[in-house]
Amino acid sequence: MNTLLEVKNLTVSFSSGKKDLEVVSQISFSVRRGEILALVGESGCGKSASCLALTGLLPVPPAKYHADCIRFFHDGEAVELQALPASRLRKIRGGNIAYIFQEPTASLNPVMRIGEQIEEVLKLHRPEIRDRKQEIISLLKQVGITSSESRINSYPHELSGGMQQRVMIAMALAGDPELLIADEPTTALDVTVQSQILELLEQLRKERQMAVILISHNLGVVSRLADRIAVMYAGKIVESGSADEVLFSPRHPYTAALLAALPVPGNRGKQLNTIPGFVPPPGKFPSGCRFCGRCTVMETLPEATKERCAAEVPRETAFSSTHYACCHCFPEETP
Repeated sequence: MNTLLEVKNLTVSFSSGKKDLEVVSQISFSVRRGEILALVGESGCGKSASCLALTGLLPVPPAKYHADCIRFFHDGEAVELQALPASRLRKIRGGNIAYIFQEPTASLNPVMRIGEQIEEVLKLHRPEIRDRKQEIISLLKQVGITSSESRINSYPHELSGGMQQRVMIAMALAGDPELLIADEPTTALDVTVQSQILELLEQLRKERQMAVILISHNLGVVSRLADRIAVMYAGKIVESGSADEVLFSPRHPYTAALLAALPVPGNRGKQLNTIPGFVPPPGKFPSGCRFCGRCTVMETLPEATKERCAAEVPRETAFSSTHYACCHCFPEETP
């Protein structure tokens, strides 16, 4: 598969008083056409900030971001998104690159009918479409909304949470995107509807050959969809690889801890595993490995490397042509 998006050394910070607090620290990743890349980690790890920065969605100030490149490959051309004027970037944002956010109730305009909201996307990104009403009905049908002809006149509050999220997906698809960024798209939904939304994303990816960046804190969710996984912790990507490599041969203790915290069938009534401690806030990142403190509490950190882990930032180590991790001490046996 060809590369669609290439990001090198992206850094994002926010002004706080006289200080700049770094929330994302020199991360690099790429997305291929038609694949699903999952960005996984706890809240506060920098997943959403990274993806919002790609198309300039973070307000400047207080945000500041810089990368060696944020390159989008479109119509045989490598487009540097950082260098685009605002008018050109607006055409790509919502068109070639579309977003779905985790709270549809906060994203949809409560005083506009859903048909009108989808029509705005068509006007901006696909003005060549003459029969907009039929296109809106078609989009609603594609995302599984029944009685689409009448639903175009509904207001968001007249729809369930799952239906609202389907409308958000229809709005994203209205621009005919090559890349869809789905930020925790199932968080506010019950388990049954979560499953339906995930199946819908997979179906649309196959039908449209559309790439997806799926942001999630739940490895159980992404295991169903992802082709590749990048695990983020405290503003850094600590492990990346194919889904099978990350899920079945984790090389970073944080990845292993996330997997151990997943509920296990048959363990009903038993206490779930947790990761002690919390993600360090921006401005208080350790000077060495950012997971060092929690690794110590978990007793997974060998005595021989404690000083090094506390003082030295780990470099990326390759375990295959696709599997990388940043850790000073790798487990000899993986779960």
